[in-house]
Amino acid sequence: MDLDYVKNAVDSVVREVSKAVIGYDLEVRLLFGCLLVGGHVLVEGFPGLAKTSLAKAFARTLGLSFSRVQFTPDLLPSDITGSLIFNPRVGDFEVRLGPIFANIVLADEINRAPPKVQSALLEAMQEGQVTIAGKPHELPKPFMVIATQNPIELEGTYPLPEAQLDRFTVRIRLSYPSEDVEFRIASDIELGNVNLVNTVLSRDDIVKMQSLVKSVRVDDSITRYIVRLVRGTRSMRDVKIGASPRAAQTLGKLVRAWALINGRNYVIPDDVKQLAPYVLNHRIITVGTDPNIVIRQLIQQTPTPLMENVIRRT
Repeated sequence: MDLDYVKNAVDSVVREVSKAVIGYDLEVRLLFGCLLVGGHVLVEGFPGLAKTSLAKAFARTLGLSFSRVQFTPDLLPSDITGSLIFNPRVGDFEVRLGPIFANIVLADEINRAPPKVQSALLEAMQEGQVTIAGKPHELPKPFMVIATQNPIELEGTYPLPEAQLDRFTVRIRLSYPSEDVEFRIASDIELGNVNLVNTVLSRDDIVKMQSLVKSVRVDDSITRYIVRLVRGTRSMRDVKIGASPRAAQTLGKLVRAWALINGRNYVIPDDVKQLAPYVLNHRIITVGTDPNIVIRQLIQQTPTPLMENVIRRT
């Protein structure tokens, strides 16, 4: 498997997803990048922006198991992880695995679940396992959670705690489509039909791609650039709490996958610039300011490795 194969495979995934959901090519690539590094994605947007359809169409292109959980206030942790069920045939209890035991899990409207359920999901995301009746059960690999939430609904919702937000590799905020895209949505009655999407990759393909991520080169100057961006969030004027070292580690992983997706075996500063807003926007707490505005200012103020060399010479 070479770089061109990976790039062409990702292009195929984007084309297939576009059969059901259009206007989200970048978002599909972000989902794929997170999958390659074993990460999880929080998709946020207003009702009707195809959050659920995007996740389902993406999962359908991959030869992986998939499950969807509709989060509600009355959901129990066992509804996700599974539980012990008495089997009268054998006269004993046996484990019945829940929907979390899939390669890709869609947690729809995650903020509607109570904190106890969110804690069960947190263990799965962080540890790659769940505990049922005191015994750990390993989740299938690869494993990825795609969670959706509506940012404007407050009735009957439970805001995600910062500890769980930090477990998401990226937060993707979907916005309203352009007029041309919305015209196509209104014209094509087949859009939204996930059954039109074909599977173009296998589990073995994805596992091989995941192993390739480790071979992508990251120069020390790029790593230093990542660290300075993350540390810079802690000293910005409108930031109450900055990003943690986990953010630097996460960004360092994701830029490798991003380079691979774009047909390179090395990372460039533009990879960092493009991904930093998605990795950092849910990891900082601001005071009266949109986190994305703060992050854009930080990127403008932080010199890239090339700019830093020029400054040193002058």
